[in-house]
Amino acid sequence: MNSNDLFKKEVHSLKRYVPGKPIEEVKKELGLDEITKLASNENPLGPSKKAVAAIRNEAENIHIYPDSLAAALREDLAKKYDLSPDEILVSNGGEEIIKLIAQTFINPGDEAIMATPTFGLYTTNVLHMGGTPIQIPLKNYKHDFEAFIEKINDRTKLIFVCNPNNPVGNIMTQDEIHHLLKNIPEDVVIVFDEAYYEYAIKNPQYPNSLKILKERPNTIIIRTFSKVAGLAGLRTGYTLTSSKIINEMSKVKNVFNVNRLAQVAARASLQDEEHIHNTVSLNYESLGLMEKYFEENHLEYIKSNANFVFVNINMDSKVAFQELMAKGVIIRPGYLWNMDSWIRISTGTLEQTENFLCKLDEVLKLE
Repeated sequence: MNSNDLFKKEVHSLKRYVPGKPIEEVKKELGLDEITKLASNENPLGPSKKAVAAIRNEAENIHIYPDSLAAALREDLAKKYDLSPDEILVSNGGEEIIKLIAQTFINPGDEAIMATPTFGLYTTNVLHMGGTPIQIPLKNYKHDFEAFIEKINDRTKLIFVCNPNNPVGNIMTQDEIHHLLKNIPEDVVIVFDEAYYEYAIKNPQYPNSLKILKERPNTIIIRTFSKVAGLAGLRTGYTLTSSKIINEMSKVKNVFNVNRLAQVAARASLQDEEHIHNTVSLNYESLGLMEKYFEENHLEYIKSNANFVFVNINMDSKVAFQELMAKGVIIRPGYLWNMDSWIRISTGTLEQTENFLCKLDEVLKLE
């Protein structure tokens, strides 16, 4: 047997996802004691204290399998969003939902439309199922919905809209989304990836996707506890969609996909509105500090409604990444998205943000 025949043929076309560098690895690699990690869009305030207490209370029960349906958490989410629990699926982070969507809808030869650059796992999972990702370049750094509409044909199954878009951080507005919806067939499933929802709703132009779902059943909304709730290490996400779609997606999910600690932590996080408020407030303070520096130094940046910002520093992002890491700051270099002079920086505490700006200033002055 040819060694290439050993593996599923679609695997050969996939690219491995490149995660942000772990703090421990950078410390060991560079012999540094202190690291400021602003690469993975994590919550600088950490998790809610209520979530930590819930984990401690549940820790002695980890010998028992979790509720495979996450019924209590789904009930809480149903109350929050005025939905039925049957319209909610809880998952092992948003990544699992994206995989489940591809596994549920994509047959070989089916097409899915998405922007580029955007979150890379849309392409990966569509390809893995034998589908064809139709990648539409951004126009003025935003989703080009006119080009999306032009690309729809009989093979189109899915449209992915990352809103706010990762890595650029901006939103597609209510009017722009409405225009897209008016011009696509009802049987095409639109996926709104709203991982940064709690930050984005501060913008009055951000669309109400729940209202869209109630009017259009072939709509899927992805949200997560990783960002604003600070539970990235527990991997807990959820999808809001029609009960018909939930029923089909549930057939392909792992049985015990969300562990006991994650479920209780997520429930506790929903009750801690003060933690969410403080997280969002700090986020916009951090963004404000960075935007001020960028404007003073005439650096092009994209106005963000997420917990990161994308900026053109007019130098090789690989070099900037290495230089900043040597100074104890980890960011995401834009070459990963074929935008070689751009970098993406997560928001942090004000101290972390000021430290980043100080180090960036040193790097830019070396050029």
